[in-house]
Amino acid sequence: MATTGFWPVRGSLKSVIDYAENPDKTTDKSYLDNDLYNALRYVENDDKTDQKMYVTGINCSKHLAYEQMIAIKQKYGDRGTVVAYHGYESFREGEVTPEEAHAIGVELARRMWGDRFQVVVTTHLNTNNLHNHFVVNSISFRDGGKYRNSREQHKDIRRISDEICREHGKSVLENSDFYGGKHRGEYWYEKKGGITHREMLRRDIEYCLTYSSNWREFEKQLYGLSYAIDYTRMSVKGKDWQRDVRLKRLGYTEDVIIERFKANCQNPYFYATWNSHLPKKRRSNTLNKLLRELEWDIDHTNSTGEMLADVIFYILITLFKILAEVTGAEILSPELRHEMRDVKQFVEGYRFLRDNNLHTMNDLKKCMDDTEFEIGALMYQRDKLKNKVRRETSNEVKAENKVQRAELTNQIKPLRKKLRTAREIYEISPHLYELLRTEAELEKPTRARNYNYER
Repeated sequence: MATTGFWPVRGSLKSVIDYAENPDKTTDKSYLDNDLYNALRYVENDDKTDQKMYVTGINCSKHLAYEQMIAIKQKYGDRGTVVAYHGYESFREGEVTPEEAHAIGVELARRMWGDRFQVVVTTHLNTNNLHNHFVVNSISFRDGGKYRNSREQHKDIRRISDEICREHGKSVLENSDFYGGKHRGEYWYEKKGGITHREMLRRDIEYCLTYSSNWREFEKQLYGLSYAIDYTRMSVKGKDWQRDVRLKRLGYTEDVIIERFKANCQNPYFYATWNSHLPKKRRSNTLNKLLRELEWDIDHTNSTGEMLADVIFYILITLFKILAEVTGAEILSPELRHEMRDVKQFVEGYRFLRDNNLHTMNDLKKCMDDTEFEIGALMYQRDKLKNKVRRETSNEVKAENKVQRAELTNQIKPLRKKLRTAREIYEISPHLYELLRTEAELEKPTRARNYNYER
């Protein structure tokens, strides 16, 4: 059984090829003895017939893949920011040998891209699940055309992979989409143990169905959670959602829902539990009360750059705490409720902002620019050392240059993590800010009722 993935690469073509060809990952573990250097030299020797490096170039040399791919780009004039495409094919643990895995990967690459594109195929042996990596040039060597990445291409990769696995007597995942029917972001979020937006919605629907015995009660339960139902399309939608979600896409067809109603009606204890789970009245004032305590106005600025990212993250962390500790506290906006499914991301974001003394969006932008400049300077030094290592004849000097190059790599890694975190916060902060504004608007009727009552 093999699973597949495929995505565009923006940035350094060489870095993705270097990753795919990393000898620490592609060398059979049986050859990684105490003298690692000698073992790697042994497997790189083309004169050895029992070589264990699982790297193959298709329409290019595996040793000169980077140079030959760049040559094609220069010949036809590269266009766009995508420098290559990176894919994988992962096998069930213990189902294939390294030789079988690599043979399947090479055949997949030949059938999928071999007529028009240069491809590097590698088999990584550093995990329990053997897996192939594919690096595909974004420009065709045959006609200079750009690779057209689409969902249909992704399905073709899975289909061809399944065909070859069957030919080799291996199992396949039957009736499985490229990402199991999920959006790629949801797929990876779920793989990390998180709860996706769609799963949160499914849980809300399940709650409403559990305490409903007819369509009217179901609609009231949905309304209590700030959803609206469209009976024509059989879909639900939260406030400010651009698109609704069909119930059948969540596994709730009309027949399934009706059967749930019937089962609840036949349950003699249903109305006892229903009475303690009446539709919510949507009378929360949680966020506005918190904003008053913080003496902070949600509309404090009209400038996007002056938006206080650290305050936004602090508010979300505090909301988590209030929801966990205060009876009756709730979030009215389903979108904000779904976004707050993982407090860890907000805690880490707030710590990052605090530790780097970042407050506004302009601070974040300057942090990203400065970090990118610092990474670029270090990479320039590292590239110079790489060239020295290539040309150097003295083993002693070469070893010294490699040590310096490794030190630069160790300096670059945390900077890349810093840049990635800053960029993630910069991209999500405006969205979180708008969700907080929506929640504050939804709470205004409650705030007005409380004000009139107090008077």
